[in-house]
Amino acid sequence: MTKAIAFPEYGGPDVLRPLDLDLPAPGPGQVRVEVRAVGVNPLDHKLRSGELDGFFPVTFPAVPGYELSGVVAEVGEGVTEFAPGDEVFGALMGGGYAQHALVEASWLAPKPATLSWEEAAGIPVAGETAERVLGILGAKAGETLLVHGASGGVGTLLLQFARARGITVVGTASEANHAYLRELGAIPVTYGEGLAERVRAAAPGGRVDRALDASGRGGELALSVELTGDAQRVVSIANPAAPAEGVRFSGAEDEPQHRRAYAAALALHEAGTLRLPLHRVLPLAEAAEAHRISEEGHVRGKIVLTV
Repeated sequence: MTKAIAFPEYGGPDVLRPLDLDLPAPGPGQVRVEVRAVGVNPLDHKLRSGELDGFFPVTFPAVPGYELSGVVAEVGEGVTEFAPGDEVFGALMGGGYAQHALVEASWLAPKPATLSWEEAAGIPVAGETAERVLGILGAKAGETLLVHGASGGVGTLLLQFARARGITVVGTASEANHAYLRELGAIPVTYGEGLAERVRAAAPGGRVDRALDASGRGGELALSVELTGDAQRVVSIANPAAPAEGVRFSGAEDEPQHRRAYAAALALHEAGTLRLPLHRVLPLAEAAEAHRISEEGHVRGKIVLTV
């Protein structure tokens, strides 16, 4: 048996509770990982609350957790790139809030000894999302990218990926996070009334070439289309209703970019420039508190649970 945290029904953070599960056996192409740390993402609480019911159905009892770091305990048929004892990190389709989890080998990467368990667990979801949307947007060196909600986990890595490719980033955030965004190489602006004018004043030449909605605040899609001049230059990862405004919503239906994202993050790490602040680190037993913090918003960096 392995211990996990699950929710048996939709509801608030308090529906999360301990659960004993059968120890999973890896199938072909899979790896069983002994979990050391697991990242907490907005997806976790949105699924738990039922907000995404219909978009992302779950089977109860559901174990959240879509990114982790840990040690390979067992490999399935056909897996040759990993062996028991290897330290790894990667993404999975749920099940990370547990002592052991099954992960597709193709979604894993070796964890450098110089990268902590907690930092490694915070890379997969934000990194893959950042890499994927940069590709969808087609952002190029010399262009200016507007990012709404730039100080969260996705924004933190996306800013670094973009800057490494010569892309200027204007990021919206509260005043308290402006110094943080400057440290990541972005131009910060405060969200709220008058945002379009502030963005034009901050952007080089007053021009915005692409825009990403990573916050889901009302009015940002229309504003982004206005600033870029074309709905095709705007992508949302936070508002599933974006297509109603002619804007593409990127989620699980798009081709994942895990390996490219891991390579981009590890290149920054090897260069000594990767920044992935840990907003809070809590034990797995306090998963409900981690969800409360995530739901409150204003998270700088990542929330991580340790196992």
